[in-house]
Amino acid sequence: MSSLETLRDTKTMLLTSYKRDGTAVATPVSVAFDGERAFFRSYSKAWKTKRLRNNPRIEVAPCTFRGEPTGPPVHAHATLLAGEQAGVAAKALARRHRVLQAIVVPLAHRLMRYKTMHYELHPDGG
Repeated sequence: MSSLETLRDTKTMLLTSYKRDGTAVATPVSVAFDGERAFFRSYSKAWKTKRLRNNPRIEVAPCTFRGEPTGPPVHAHATLLAGEQAGVAAKALARRHRVLQAIVVPLAHRLMRYKTMHYELHPDGG
């Protein structure tokens, strides 16, 4: 069983990424699974995307929509997806979050002319 299984029953996870100086920054994001694979998305101009580009090491924990942790954190790393794999992530997010990730977020990204970035979670040691 993957250490990411603690996220399977939640729709939101607290993603902690790290600045260049090592300062932790936590942000709630939507999470979705396709089989054993876990995904989240952001946009190209988001600070968390810039932090992930510099350091893909993260910590994730189940949380409320407002970002209050509801379970233990898991050390992981995020891999940026492209092409068909990004499509798999987008479909998984749209299935899990029918209004937010299927309609609202893609529309907002299009209107704001943001490039949507899809990531896959990999537990450390997994």
